[in-house]
Amino acid sequence: MTISIRNLLAAVVMLLVPVTQGLAQVSMADPESVGMSSERLQRLDATLQELIDQDRTAGVVTLVARDGKVVHLSALGDRYREAGDAMGIDDIFFIQSMTKSVVSTALMMLYEEGKFQLSDPITNYLPEVADKMVVRRTDNGVVHERPARPITFRDVLSHTSGVDPDRDLLTPEQQALLGRRETLAATMSDWASLPLGFSPGDQWDYGSSTDYVAHLVERISGQRLDLFLQERIFEPLGMEETWYNVPSEYTDRIAALYRPSDGMGSPLELVAEPGSRGPTQYFGGVNGLYSTATDYFRFAQMILNGGEFNGERLISPTTVNLMISNHVQDLPVRSCVAGRDNGYGFGLSFVMVTDVGQTRESLTPGSFGWCGAWNTVYWIDPTERTVMILMQQLTGAGGSGIRRLFPNLVMQAITESYHSGPGSIDAYSPRAR
Repeated sequence: MTISIRNLLAAVVMLLVPVTQGLAQVSMADPESVGMSSERLQRLDATLQELIDQDRTAGVVTLVARDGKVVHLSALGDRYREAGDAMGIDDIFFIQSMTKSVVSTALMMLYEEGKFQLSDPITNYLPEVADKMVVRRTDNGVVHERPARPITFRDVLSHTSGVDPDRDLLTPEQQALLGRRETLAATMSDWASLPLGFSPGDQWDYGSSTDYVAHLVERISGQRLDLFLQERIFEPLGMEETWYNVPSEYTDRIAALYRPSDGMGSPLELVAEPGSRGPTQYFGGVNGLYSTATDYFRFAQMILNGGEFNGERLISPTTVNLMISNHVQDLPVRSCVAGRDNGYGFGLSFVMVTDVGQTRESLTPGSFGWCGAWNTVYWIDPTERTVMILMQQLTGAGGSGIRRLFPNLVMQAITESYHSGPGSIDAYSPRAR
């Protein structure tokens, strides 16, 4: 495996002095000290390097932590290969839908302050959506009818709200209201008159619900979303390199975006140069944040710790347990890495593994996480007390195969399982933890 000078120097500096504020106070440990194998973790880098050599992805940053200690932090390939820039462990990624988990946590912080109950209608704070009708196609044509019940906070957090109607059933005037305006508030104003795709609670449908979550955070707190996240989440957790707008002095660390020219695998072609996405005033919940592997680790580890990180408590363990419980019963759920499949549930912004015999994930029951459209992904395994994060910037279906390999390459490195204990085995129950 070829290791660039930049990657080698970054790894050496990381062990001596943090190279950025974002790498400060990340507790590093030998894998063996937390029941993992250094030799087996090398398979993770080796496999990803093979995929880079095959031109399946331009570059990746991976992080693995167990018991709150980072045991693997690696950068491979290129951040921007046209300029000859190697990937660094502190490089910055547009994390797309991994934004959802952060914004949903913000709303749950307001839940803890007694601002609402999960079964409350969101019209308590968004009265403008009270008159939404359901539009659907029948044998007699397109009909509009009253939903069986209002949209609740649980619905927008768990993607059972129905706020994304079938475009083909909309009038031209309604279709013109789709898409984003300059700000979240302007967008929500236009969307208020759009019909629902189904009665709330009847289906699970991944879409725009988390922009409603973001708007609720602003309405309830009286604070713009980016400022709320900065004050209530990023600063307490030490997430100093997570933003909607990357400061100009950091833009040289943003990874370029690539896509497979054949739609699936290789060769890759450049889609967007680093920093080509201009500043935004749209601070939404569906996507929008940039972050680093170590910054997002702080958020993920906070959730795994039951709402606390480095002495800063954001939410309680009981609220975390509520968020990682299945809120959609037996509704079909689409895992972000496997497509619509059996064996998954969905909580309040997290997909979770409910039956390992039916999923494609090599994770224990109750593991949860989400991914981004540019093929970033994170998983949290509460049984094995493990956080795993994969950062890359790759559009298209080809990247999903890399995401699917990732948890298996991490989990096979565990040599002492907290599920069954060292030296023993015990089959996983088909029921969720």
